[in-house]
Amino acid sequence: MTSQPLRSHRRATLATLAPAGIAALAILLLPALLSGAAVAHAVAASNVQFGNGRGHGGGGGTGSCGTGIVTQTSSSNWGGYAAETCLSSPATNVVSDVKGSWTQPSVQCGPSASYSAFWVGIDGYSSSTVEQTGTDSDCASGAPSYYAWYEFYPAYPVNLPTTQYPVVPGDVITAEVQWISGSTFQVSLADLTHPWTFSTTGSVSNAQRSSAEWIAEAPSSGHVLPLADFGTVDFTACTATIGGTTGAIQDASWAAAEITMSGKNYVKAAPSSLSGAGEDFSVTWHHS
Repeated sequence: MTSQPLRSHRRATLATLAPAGIAALAILLLPALLSGAAVAHAVAASNVQFGNGRGHGGGGGTGSCGTGIVTQTSSSNWGGYAAETCLSSPATNVVSDVKGSWTQPSVQCGPSASYSAFWVGIDGYSSSTVEQTGTDSDCASGAPSYYAWYEFYPAYPVNLPTTQYPVVPGDVITAEVQWISGSTFQVSLADLTHPWTFSTTGSVSNAQRSSAEWIAEAPSSGHVLPLADFGTVDFTACTATIGGTTGAIQDASWAAAEITMSGKNYVKAAPSSLSGAGEDFSVTWHHS
């Protein structure tokens, strides 16, 4: 486990590609850190603003509610998918479980440091708390670094010791975040290749339980950090339990956001369309 790092906050934007050219804009609040290869992963979205400039309390959607609708959005630091009952005004206290698997990608490292995180979580798309767990593929001093972690934001993230929980490119990782009761959540992570398993619980006050996420992320340390070239990461068996219903990302009981990670004039990482009954997708790196 790394030593506890210093952390600051950053705002990043998430824009929605809406019908008839109406754009939505969400403000993402990120806890940022940098300590060796360790970086922050929690992201909280709030204060969504639509094309008319008014604030709105939901995620980065355009009013899509239920019926399995998938809305395209973009973010400066997220690539992947999120699901809510309604992207414009999601119900709270409804998400109780999120699951997903991925194959740990290798990174191509240049001389500069770069970072990439892969995770599943509850909250963060339209709330200010995040309960999540995942892995990183980072580059430091030209060398790759791979490790697992979890976070109950606003508490500091915790990196798992690599001696006990090693992560190697090609490993099949499974992750789950569960709401237990009240403010208590459980995160579980397993490497099916080595193998090892890890599970712990944590308390998060004021958790909204409004969204489920499956994400490849460019972490932050005062600003969004360069995204490591991870090639393509494949997510499979991605499901959520929302309002007592368990289903795939694209389930008729809720709406989903397809999130492209973008810079000012370029794409950083892009998700594929959903496949495998709406449970599977990939995210491909394009730019740091």
